[in-house]
Parts: sequence; C-alpha cells; structure tokens
Amino acid sequence: MTDPLVRIADALDRLAPPPPADADPLAHPAYVWDGTGLRAVRAFAPQPLDRLKGIDRNKAVLLANFTRLADGVAAQDALLWGARGTGKSALVKGVVGALQAEGQAIALIEVVTDRLDTLPRLFARIADAPRAFAIFLDDLGFDAAGEARALRSLLEGGAEARPANARIVVTSNRRHLMPRDIAEQDSAINPRDVIDDQLALADRFGLSLGFHALDQDGYLAIVAGYAAALGLTFEPADAIQWATQRGSRSGRVAWHYVTELAGRAGKPV
Repeated sequence: MTDPLVRIADALDRLAPPPPADADPLAHPAYVWDGTGLRAVRAFAPQPLDRLKGIDRNKAVLLANFTRLADGVAAQDALLWGARGTGKSALVKGVVGALQAEGQAIALIEVVTDRLDTLPRLFARIADAPRAFAIFLDDLGFDAAGEARALRSLLEGGAEARPANARIVVTSNRRHLMPRDIAEQDSAINPRDVIDDQLALADRFGLSLGFHALDQDGYLAIVAGYAAALGLTFEPADAIQWATQRGSRSGRVAWHYVTELAGRAGKPV
C-alpha cells in the first residue's frame, strides 16, 4: 500500500503543480516574463511595418535604435507616449518582427507590469545570452512617484542596471508616466521637488517618441492600408461612421473596422 505521505504529496502536486520549465531565451521570437520565469509567446504575429501609417518618423527612429541594439552597439531605452490606439504597442512588436525577418538576433520580452520588482532576476537570466532583447513594458503608468523609483534605478544609475544586450521600451498614455496634478504641490515643502521627482523617470529614457490623435485623412489612410493588405474594399463614409460611433479615430479603431470588413466578407485576419 502506498505510503500516506506520498499520496498527500502527490495530491498537493496536482493541486499546485510546479511552474513550467523556463523557456530557452535563444529559441523563440517573443516571451512573457511573469516574475518567475520566461514563457514563450504562443503566436507572435506582429503587423508588418508598412501597414503602420502616419507614424513614419517614429517608425524610422525606433527601427534604427533597435537595429543598433541587435548589432551590439550603443542603443537607447525608449518611451513611446501618447493617445490611445495610435500604434505604440504595434510599432514595438512590428520593429522586432522586422528585424527578426532580416535575420537579426533580437527577441521581445513583455513584462507583467505589476512584477517590475523582479526585473533584476530577468536581467540575470538573459545577461549572458548571445542575443539582444527588447524589454517591453506595455501601457505603463504610476500613481505615485515612489512607485517609479525602482524602474528609474534600473534604467540608469542603480546597482541592478539592465545588461548591455537589453534595453527597456515602455508605452504609456502619459508623457511623464505619472499624473500631473497641480493640487498635490499645495502640501509640498518645495513644490519644485515634486515636479522634478515626477519628471525624473521620463528623463531616464534616451528616446522619447510622441504619438498623437489622427485626423480624418490619417485614419482613412490606415484603414486603406489594412484593407489593401487583406484584399478588402471599403466605403470611406462607412469607415468614418464606424469611428464616429466609437468616439475615436485611431489605428486601433481602424483595425477593428477592417476586422469587421473581413468578417462581413467571410475572410480570416
């Protein structure tokens, strides 16, 4: 008869199985870091860069920066900030995908943003890998300056700075990553110190790229690019009505509209 302790241990293993083995940092195009280990992304399918319209300068600058990272030379940490749905996250993934298509040794690692305290563990995991890594913090924002200090230290000046083969790229709706509220200065001994502390994190990024709301022509150009790539036709008035009903003109809204077109036409995307 099986030892009762063995049966109890087996039952506990079934209830709380050990975490899966860490993914090989050289084997996959993209990963997620959940604070405990690397997990390979099941299907990394970034948009081709030529489908991302209206952000040509940002596209060229970020591509050049990540090319330097992949080449093993000096590259900047990057902050992509601005309006919702304007292509920030799509550009980060698209640039990494474009470089991989050219045979460059670079991968994307998306970090769960509530586990930033575990970044030193990730850096230790990848520091010696013969590959470049874009450490992706998507839709990041802090409610208080104190929450941002750990990341600030990792970017520059701290004992646990990121390794030479990794650079951090952040997307945020906030230019300075933290809300700016003039009322918070009322209780400060030195109001200027409050402002400086808020700006200190954004200043750590060598590259800061702004993304702005689209006008109608820009929105229709994005719809046209997506539609042409998928062999779809559309009526501009219909595309404009779609955006009006959602109260926004953005690359994300354009993609949702084209997905709707594809569904109407019985096509996958």
